[in-house]
Order: sequence, then C-alpha cells, then structure tokens
Amino acid sequence: MTTVTPKILPSTPSATNPPLLIGDLLESGVRMAGDNQIVYRDLGRHDYRRFRERVHQLAHLLTAQGVRAGDVVAVLDWDSHRYLEAFFAIPMLGAVLHTVNVRLSPEQIHYTMEHAEDDFVLVHQDFVPLLEGLHERLPRIRGYLLCQEEAAEVDSALPLVGEYESLLADQSRHYDFPTFDENAVATLFYTTGTTGNPKGVYFTHRQLVLHTLTEASTLQAPGVELLNRDKVYMPITPMFHVHAWGVPYTATLLGATQVYPGRYEPEMLVRLLVDERVDFSHCVPTLLGMVLNAEPIASGRVDLAGWKLLIGGSPLTQALARRAHELGIDTRSAYGMSETCPLLTADVLPRDIAEADFETQLPWRCKAGLPIPLVQLQVVDESGTPLPNDGESVGEVRVRAPWLTQAYYKETTRSEELWRDGWLHTGDVATLDERGFLQIRDRIKDVIKTGGEWVSSLELENLIAQCPGVAEVAVIGVPDEQWGERPAALVVPKDLNAPPASDEVLAFLKRFVSEGRINRWALPSSIRFVDEIPKTSVGKLDKKRIRQEV
Repeated sequence: MTTVTPKILPSTPSATNPPLLIGDLLESGVRMAGDNQIVYRDLGRHDYRRFRERVHQLAHLLTAQGVRAGDVVAVLDWDSHRYLEAFFAIPMLGAVLHTVNVRLSPEQIHYTMEHAEDDFVLVHQDFVPLLEGLHERLPRIRGYLLCQEEAAEVDSALPLVGEYESLLADQSRHYDFPTFDENAVATLFYTTGTTGNPKGVYFTHRQLVLHTLTEASTLQAPGVELLNRDKVYMPITPMFHVHAWGVPYTATLLGATQVYPGRYEPEMLVRLLVDERVDFSHCVPTLLGMVLNAEPIASGRVDLAGWKLLIGGSPLTQALARRAHELGIDTRSAYGMSETCPLLTADVLPRDIAEADFETQLPWRCKAGLPIPLVQLQVVDESGTPLPNDGESVGEVRVRAPWLTQAYYKETTRSEELWRDGWLHTGDVATLDERGFLQIRDRIKDVIKTGGEWVSSLELENLIAQCPGVAEVAVIGVPDEQWGERPAALVVPKDLNAPPASDEVLAFLKRFVSEGRINRWALPSSIRFVDEIPKTSVGKLDKKRIRQEV
C-alpha cells in the first residue's frame, strides 16, 4: 500500500469535532420518529420520547448500583424493549454491553461471563435458575437486576438488587451522559467455532455508528427499500447475536416502529406480524422455515403478503425463497459474520434483474449480493492473489471495512490468524461474478474433497432442498477409504410418516448431473432421513454436531 502525505489544514481553535457515539443515534431517532412506537409482544408499547426517557432512567438505575465507565454489564434476556434500552444506556455510560448468548451450554455461558469480567448483570426471570448454578463461580459480579413480565416475588439465591420496572420507575427521566473517546469499547459478545472456547468479539462506538449509517443507506437503497421511518420492523435474529445484525441501532436512527417478540414462539411471531403489520424482518433460513411451518401460515389462515425479509447466517436456498414467494413474502440475501459487525454485502439487484420476473430474479436473490459502501472485498487463492470476477474462480473471502473487530478479546494468536496480511479472513469460500456479486460456495472447513475434486456442501443442500418431499437438508463430508471423502446427506421430510425414498432423491439429483450443474461424484454416498437436524445457538446448521452423529 502506497503512503502519501496530503495537505492537512489547521482547525479554528474554537471549532469542535464531536466523537461518534451511540447516544447520537438515539437522539436522531427521537427527532425522526414522531409518534412511532416501541412494542413488546402483546404486553405493552410506548413512543420514542418515552423510550429515550427509559434509557435515561436505566442509566440512573445502573449508576445507583455502582456501574461506572469501563465496567462490563451482561444482559441475559429475550428480545425485548428492555434489551433495546440496554443497547443504548450501557454504552452511553461508557460501560461495555455484554450480550450473553443464552443458548450456549451452562459451562460455555460461565466461560464467557468469566472471560468478559462481567461486573453487573441484567437477567430475565427465565435465566435466574441458570445463574444460580453459576453465581458462586462468578465472584466479580456485584449484583443482578431482575427482568420479568409481571411484578411478583422471585425466591432466589442470587443477590438480586430489585426488579427492572420497579426500580426504573423511581429514577429521574434525564441523565447527563458523559462525552468520551469514540474508540471506547461499546459492546462485547462471544462467537462459537468448531474447536475451543467461544471467542470474544468487541466493537467501539465509532465502529457501531459507522456500521449503522452504512446499513441505513443500504436498507433504504433504491430497489431494496427494506427499512425507513414509515416501516414496521421486527427482528427474528436474537439480540445477543451481533446486535441482531445491528438493525435495532439502524431502526432507532431512522425512527421506525420497532416490535420485539420476546422468546421466539411461532404463534406469537405470526400474531405480531399480522397485528402490528410488520414490514421488515431478518433471520437465518431455518427460522424462516419455522415461521412458514407455523399452523396459521401452513393452513392458509394468515396472509403475509408484503412482508420483506433479509436472510443471512446461511445461504438462502432457491426452494425456500420460492416457497416464501408463493406466500407473497419478499426475500433478499445478505452476508457477514460476527467479526464484521456484521454487514458486508447485500442484494441490491441490478436494474435489469430487478425489473424481470421472479424466476429470473431467483438465483440473484440467493446470492450474497454486492459489497456495501466502505467495504473492500476480495476472493483470493491460497497465496493471497485476488481471483478474477468470472463467477467461476473459487477462493477465500477477505475483507476490510471501518467496523471490523480489531481482535479477539484476550486472544493474541487467534487475532493474528484472523488478520493475517492486513485483511480479515472470513474462512468462507466464494466466487465474484462480472457484476461484483458474491456467491458463497461453502465454509473452508465444510468443503468436501472427493477423489481430488472439491464439492460444495451448500450447492448440494440447495439442490436437494428443491426435491419434492424434502423440508430441510444438511450435507457433510464423511471419510472414505477410496475417495478420501464422500458427501452424505441428512434429510428432514415434509411428511415424517411418508418420506421420499433415497433413490428418489438420487434420481432428482442426477438430472443436475445431466445438466452439468454438478459432477457425478457429488452424488451423496448416503442419504438418511431424520426428524430433526442439529442447529447452533443462532439457528444455523450445526455441522460439527452432525459430523459427530453421522
């Protein structure tokens, strides 16, 4: 990289250059929102002005409990108005918000809370028993603030300081928040991998503000238009997972109506989608499948036409996108990872494709999309040489952007591996086409090498998912003495009592061999029908567990 010395002119002595801080997102949102609401399940709602007051009251509450700048405050809650308030109040104090993944095992949760050096905890009543079993091994924690739906006595061995709403009501509705360096850490969470303990990923105020501004411009782009002030937004991505992809910050900046569903229950999600007239959500493919299988939708009693969904975490299959389209649901793809805050690419369709019919759009909607503004993205070979944008050359995705985590928390070796050569290495295998669209082909660790040839497990999953009678599928590589590895598939049938035969699935795949889509050695050596496929804590296919069980 060439270094130059451009001209830098002096500033006026009295001029100010305010830091980029999360609190400014909230203030902008209140100005934009008007009477738009923050909604929690079917239990309550309030406008943005009251939302801001509650953020200020939470700051007073935490300060009264001894929380100071630099402290780490953990949150264990379902997606709620309380969680949204914590997204703002904790970092605005100069403290660090630790969003705890409540779907990890108890031992993993203990590891993350100990490793993060949590000082104070907000805990939903559902997770009190879990923390009672861990409290003695977390001596640093000074207190626990109880979050519950109804005011009732909770008998617990935890040193509870009180109940969220009761204590909040006694606090002043204005807090004089401090100003500080925009490079202060705002959030911390843990991402799981295939080996070892979860890794801590952290982001600064500056990174989150820049990500929010760029995400806002992307979600409002012509031809996308997923989110603005006049839309109703509901996440179906847990708030503990990369700040629910950062969209709560973006929705707040734009002043959109926000609906928080609490615990993910299909019937409640569907009821909120209908009653609150939700325009936009985001989730992983498996959660979309869960919603589509909910009885009110499967039976045709509910109309979700006009609902727009951004799909990430795993590639959107054509079968799932077509099924959603048949119900009037508009699906688009995006790509990112925990370490990237997360957004890197999104499906901003070229004008000629956007104006075409759905079947023409379908393969484009299932691509990962174009790099969003400020993202530099390359697909490189093993030597780090960028590959051509021909839609065929396969390599690893590496990126640069102003909001990428700069390190894993307390993990020097892993951090160096993540950032080797000055680029963040994603571990994803992909192609770039002549229009710059990214197509994820697999994770490096999930590519199957059979007879010296590479086979994409994602491509096989996409094709098998289109077979009649298949509801869900996962493909992995299994050891083979002759070929090194062979593909093996787990399939959940649409009708558990009448699954398709393995020969039917193979016959369906052989047509793609005839068409040249896949090679004959990509045909699975085994197809096993199961009731359920293991998932990770955020709803992705858990291929680590699948390999152990196959």
